[in-house]
Amino acid sequence: MKFRTENEFTHFKFSDVHVSDIMMSFGTFKICLDNVIIKADNSKNRDIRDMRTNGLILKLSDANIISFVREGFKTYDADGNLKSTTADEEIEETDYIDTFNNFLDGYAYLIEKENKNYTFVFDGTDERSYTLIVSASKDECEWDRFMNIEA
Repeated sequence: MKFRTENEFTHFKFSDVHVSDIMMSFGTFKICLDNVIIKADNSKNRDIRDMRTNGLILKLSDANIISFVREGFKTYDADGNLKSTTADEEIEETDYIDTFNNFLDGYAYLIEKENKNYTFVFDGTDERSYTLIVSASKDECEWDRFMNIEA
C-alpha cells in the first residue's frame, strides 16, 4: 500500500461505503472498503479538497467485539396499526464469521468512533441492519491511490 495513516480515523468519512472483505483474528479486525472519503485535512492528502479511494483497509489493533446485534423491527398495517414486533438479537461469537459473510459485497452505512469504540452499521443480505461495536487501541488505514469524488 502506498499510503498509510495511524490514528487518523476522524480524517476520513466512512458513510455508505462498500464492504469487500472483513476479517477478525488474533486481536486484529480488518475491513476492506470502497468509496471512502479522504478529508482535505488528512495528513496524506496533498489536495485542498476531499478525495475518494477504493480498496482502503481499516485495521483495528487489540480489537475486541463489545456488541454485535441484528437489529429488530416493527411491522404495521396500512392503517398504521402495529401488526408485529421483532426484537433485537445478539449475535453469538460462534456465528461472527458467518454473519460477516452477509456483509460482503454489501454496504456499511455508518462507521464512527467514540473514544476507543468503533461502531459499524451494516446492511445485511437478509434485509436487516446489524450494529457491530469493536473496542481497539489504535486504527490504521492503508490505500493505494486518490481519486476525484466526482468520478
